[in-house]
Amino acid sequence: MLRLDDLQVFVRTADRGSLSAAARELGISPALASAAVKRLEGELGLRLLARTTRSLSLTPEGTQYLEHAREALRLLRAGHDALLAGKDSFGGTLKIAMPSDLGRNLMLGWLDEFQLRHPKLHYQLSVSDRVADMVRQQVDVAIRYGQQDDSSLIAMPLAPANDRVLVASPAYLREHGPLLALEDLPQRNCLRFALEDGLHDRWTFYRLPQREQVTVSVSGNRSADDADLVRRWAVAGLGIAYKSRLDVAGDLAAGRLQALLPEVAGEATPLHLVCTHRAQVTPLVLQLRDFLRDQCAQLLKQHD
Repeated sequence: MLRLDDLQVFVRTADRGSLSAAARELGISPALASAAVKRLEGELGLRLLARTTRSLSLTPEGTQYLEHAREALRLLRAGHDALLAGKDSFGGTLKIAMPSDLGRNLMLGWLDEFQLRHPKLHYQLSVSDRVADMVRQQVDVAIRYGQQDDSSLIAMPLAPANDRVLVASPAYLREHGPLLALEDLPQRNCLRFALEDGLHDRWTFYRLPQREQVTVSVSGNRSADDADLVRRWAVAGLGIAYKSRLDVAGDLAAGRLQALLPEVAGEATPLHLVCTHRAQVTPLVLQLRDFLRDQCAQLLKQHD
């Protein structure tokens, strides 16, 4: 079984380039330090250090293993610190990327509430519908819609059952009449979303109860690369929008928007909390996940 003190000796030796220097810093004898590395190599069945009478260097296997050893020690320290500090004393800065509509109209309020529980916590927020480059932007967590197919990311579900819904304002429906069928959509002014991958002007639905897939090409006089603008245009009575149910839940509850064609199901639009590495799934992030998941579930339950 791997021992924590053996990992510490190995990491310190790699950092200092010397067993004797590592031993001095750890307050043990060089013989004990050497025995710790040998014991670790024996447990792994790998040679981690290449030693001669005059030099010491990492083997290729040692270089590869060093990153994992560092991460294991970091996570253990983080867990220890969290236990000592108590669950209500998380601090530091959390960098979060989130989509525009959800971010401005739901997440900001939810994050305010979460911060009240952890007053030492600071936020650095990035609100945009463009997918954040989490590594380049040094984002800790991202809140993202859709299926997360990148196996290199850690995606934790927040609202796995969320879907899209067709909506329009009461004023629009009074002026233009009710939408009676999907086949009528091409004749309506549809408010569309656009990003680098193009204009989203093909909307997919599923007829109930058989869930027959239907894709409709739509057009309109307005499009935007900001989903919040699309929602605002819909509320203002300027057309029909096809939005995440989470994004329009407040408008539906307040009567600013009405859901159209209840006999038709929208595309699945699950919401996830995403990290680039398991090291970022800290106790704080897990608490944030659980909190946001509960908020999403309560909101969607109100509009079932």
